[in-house]
Amino acid sequence: MTNIVLVTATSLTLVKAPALPLAPVEYQQKYADDLNNVLRLYFNQIDTLIGQLTLGSVYAVADLPDAANAGVGARAFVTDSSVTTFGTTVASGGSSKVPVYSDGTNWKVG
Repeated sequence: MTNIVLVTATSLTLVKAPALPLAPVEYQQKYADDLNNVLRLYFNQIDTLIGQLTLGSVYAVADLPDAANAGVGARAFVTDSSVTTFGTTVASGGSSKVPVYSDGTNWKVG
């Protein structure tokens, strides 16, 4: 079984716009190198943030990790739910594909 990626409001890394170096009047290779380094670091941070927003793996309901261990706010996606109403406890035996979240006790549709 694959691990679920936990995404909570407190776990996201905020990304701050970079302070770009000022361009010299005459072309200098050092300026181009500095600019490339700053932009590379910035886009790596953006990449990390986007990775934190990924929901993770797709599960069958029976294969979901324990909701208590996953923690409140953990999210996943299931492919065999028999319920689709927001906020109801997810149950297997159907063919509905729905996102789910942990309330710390159960996995709920949503």
